[in-house]
Amino acid sequence: MYLSRVEIDSNNRAKTRDLTHLGAYHNWVEQSFPAEVAAGERPRHLWRIDQLNGRRYLLVLSEEKPDAEKLVTYGVRGTVMTKSYDHLLATLHDGQLLQFRLTANPTHTITKPGERQGRVVPHITIERQRQWLIARAEKSGFELVQNVSAEDPDGQPTWSFDIVGREWPELHRRVGQGVRLSRVTFEGLLRISDVATFKETLIKGIGREKAFGMGLMTVIPEA
Repeated sequence: MYLSRVEIDSNNRAKTRDLTHLGAYHNWVEQSFPAEVAAGERPRHLWRIDQLNGRRYLLVLSEEKPDAEKLVTYGVRGTVMTKSYDHLLATLHDGQLLQFRLTANPTHTITKPGERQGRVVPHITIERQRQWLIARAEKSGFELVQNVSAEDPDGQPTWSFDIVGREWPELHRRVGQGVRLSRVTFEGLLRISDVATFKETLIKGIGREKAFGMGLMTVIPEA
């Protein structure tokens, strides 16, 4: 596995004018693996957009190394970085405390009486979005850390994570009108409870719309 990053050339409007919706970013990621495209292969590549010190970055997790020239198509030359992800995976263990960042698409299914298939809708409120992550922690191989020294007004422990971004980027459909997807970014602390399951979570992602920049969780050991 490989984790790659490139700074998006946001100041070059002529270069990035095509990046108007999530499908364009998806295409950029896919075209960064020309050998897979030529072979007709479509492995899942997790990706997301990060912002750091006023700069925007494309982050990609993949089984194979991306083509650096393709990855810099809409990026700043000299900023492409690709590192092996296997070393990090090998250092993980049960009980380990990690800082995490996750961009995801929190949703739930509404099924009305008489319907055979429910309708997937986004969680709108911050509290519902937070509960969405809390509910998925155990089956994803981790537990979210609670602040034992800090209490909310009701006298309950508070969670050591926050929502640091909430957006509604557009996705253009080939058929019909475009849609806006709920994109929520979480940051905080977690503890690994099942390392095998947690590794699968890091590799496969969490939630829906993974092809369009959702689901990628990254972690670093807590100092």
